[in-house]
Amino acid sequence: MDSAPLKGKVALVTGAGRNIGRAIALALADAGAKVAVNVRASRDEGQAVVDEIVARGGDAVLVVADVTQRTEVDAMIAAIWSHFGRLDIVVNNAAIRHEASFADLPYADWRAAQAVCVDGAFHCTQAALPLLRDSGAAAVINIGGMTAHTGASNRAHVVTAKAALGGLTRALAHELAEFGITVNCVSPGMIDTVRKASSASATPAHHSVHTTLLGRRGRPDQIASAVVWLAGPGGRFTTGQTLHINGGAYVGG
Repeated sequence: MDSAPLKGKVALVTGAGRNIGRAIALALADAGAKVAVNVRASRDEGQAVVDEIVARGGDAVLVVADVTQRTEVDAMIAAIWSHFGRLDIVVNNAAIRHEASFADLPYADWRAAQAVCVDGAFHCTQAALPLLRDSGAAAVINIGGMTAHTGASNRAHVVTAKAALGGLTRALAHELAEFGITVNCVSPGMIDTVRKASSASATPAHHSVHTTLLGRRGRPDQIASAVVWLAGPGGRFTTGQTLHINGGAYVGG
């Protein structure tokens, strides 16, 4: 197997400062891609990911932007073009995962989840589209979530936003196929992560409801490996799909 299937490619990973985003950025770099590591505010975390990629022999740059703000996204894409001269892979990973009962859910929190997960994917993909078209073999990979398919209490805002990503994935797969751009969704579930209070509740309630067939939780790098496959030569005939990675906690279409 090719040890660097993504050599010559450039990838953007949003929300890449920690957990699944960090693992995806590292895995893409290990596969040969140059990586733009996006964070909204956690510069130290983002720079640590960049430094780790460089220490492993890769090439990376930190791009700070709030994905809900189109002017910042446009500036980020321009910076990637200026630094690398191309963009082939967009991974829309940024998300908000706070928990709250629907009765007590502030509308501002509802809108924030849609803004980061859905509007962020819209802005980043649309702003990157001219560069993705030029690639000839580009990939957009949205990071969904298991509860978009199972449902969950206290997560109406998050479940709705992640479900919308599935619809966006299927719509864009149709529309962008003519440019050789594949669009897929990776749906993680029951993954061990370290949650930061600014973007997520400490322990999701649905983790106590679901169990995996494999008897353990997954690791962020196991999500990252699926992203690398979808972005690389092996995934070129896969588009419009949702790939579930949850150890069998959810088995469905």
